[in-house]
Amino acid sequence: MNLQDWLGRSETVHDTATATPFAALTATLDWPPGGLAQRPADGTPLPPLWHWLYFLPIDRQSEIGADGHVKRGGFLPPVPLPRRMWAGSDFAFHEPLRVGDALSRTSTIVDIKEKPGRTGGLLFVRVRHEVRRQGVRAVALTEHHNIVYRGAPTPNDVKPPPVAAPVQAVWARRIVPDDVLLFRYSALTFNGHRIHYDRKYGAEVEDYPGLVVHGPLIATLLMDLLRHQLPGATVLRFEFKAVRPTFDTHPFSVHGEPAADGKTVRLWAQDHEGWLTMDAAATLA
Repeated sequence: MNLQDWLGRSETVHDTATATPFAALTATLDWPPGGLAQRPADGTPLPPLWHWLYFLPIDRQSEIGADGHVKRGGFLPPVPLPRRMWAGSDFAFHEPLRVGDALSRTSTIVDIKEKPGRTGGLLFVRVRHEVRRQGVRAVALTEHHNIVYRGAPTPNDVKPPPVAAPVQAVWARRIVPDDVLLFRYSALTFNGHRIHYDRKYGAEVEDYPGLVVHGPLIATLLMDLLRHQLPGATVLRFEFKAVRPTFDTHPFSVHGEPAADGKTVRLWAQDHEGWLTMDAAATLA
């Protein structure tokens, strides 16, 4: 098997940006009642990253693997390494997606690389997603999604040294990642990965001290912080990188610091000890 044979592989899926997932995520992020907390009218713009509520992976129960993901193969290459994580993404927002839109997403595998790691080999798969509205040829949103595959944990694993988060922040919000928040986000994105809800599996199989907070949820919370602070801002680009896992055993926080030019915002998440867990940046119009 040559994993490079998967380079260039592409698939297109279709969906409609319906109102109920929009309203459900609004409530999950604890926006005040009324207004956008109700089911929005057709034509309401989706906030950045909320396209993740659509194009959900609808796999049969018999196709699900031991970790809760679909079994290897199919569109993504059948990587033999057992652990799969969302390493980061970058986005270009060309025009808004709106409630009621008929959407299509074309996904293409654009890169597959093996790299050495502290605990063994790593394999990175980069997928480009292009989202279009109502059959329009022009792309409304481009996302590059970076997936990392790792080996099973061993007693000799050397953990990477933590990185201190920035000391100064203009914006901050404390998040309590309880079981309900993680369950609701898993349900909204139809994410069956057991590390987010199965404490016994996470501890015994993947050697985690608690439930893992979804990387996309943390990224969404960073963008949500920006929305609260700059409600009229138009985001042109956004990128984030997962630096360190976040667990449900303690609260964590999301932070932001706009640049003096008003065009860029640095965003980050940190754990209860002040270690950086996600680093991100947004470019504004």
